[in-house]
Amino acid sequence: MLTRVSVADYAAELASGKPAPGGGSAAGLAGALGAALGEMVANFTVGRQQYADGEQEVRAALERLTELRAALLALTDSDAQVYPRVRAAYRLPKDTEEQKMQRSGAIQDACRAAAEVPGQIVLRCCETLEQLPVLLEKGNPNLLSDVGVAAKLALAGAHCAWLNVEINLAVLTDRQFAAQVRSEMAAKLQAAEDVTQQLWEATVKQICK
Repeated sequence: MLTRVSVADYAAELASGKPAPGGGSAAGLAGALGAALGEMVANFTVGRQQYADGEQEVRAALERLTELRAALLALTDSDAQVYPRVRAAYRLPKDTEEQKMQRSGAIQDACRAAAEVPGQIVLRCCETLEQLPVLLEKGNPNLLSDVGVAAKLALAGAHCAWLNVEINLAVLTDRQFAAQVRSEMAAKLQAAEDVTQQLWEATVKQICK
């Protein structure tokens, strides 16, 4: 499992000539790091008397961010595992009509699965962003910059995963499914961008006042 190796080893795997891990896996890791930074802010807040007024809300955000970090790390591994299936499908023989049909079906199935995994990364990154406003409002103010970094990492994960969704949707012949996924992704990404912009502006305003 990629998430069980050192950061240096993961980066080396990413840099290698192997087809996986690639951008989708890296997107999942970016989102997981964003969630982890959010957890850090929450952990520097809960249990401290001066932040007691927001304790319940911050603790709830902490619990959800912990779940999201775990989910995104699992997806980091899943994305690296799903791409070889796409590669294998394209390498199937296509000498006869029957082989062509089997190959085409295998490509469709593999690309659909390869779109679904980064799609889940997009959704989990967007959920991560939803947990951050309460940390900016009620979290430890000494970690304001970490809230901003968490937001940018989560949004980067969402944007990068979306690219991997799109490249696989483009192959699908089920255009209704592709359109449905694109519509859902567009709405989620717009909301994520709005939240990130608000968080970033508020963070910069407080830090640079």
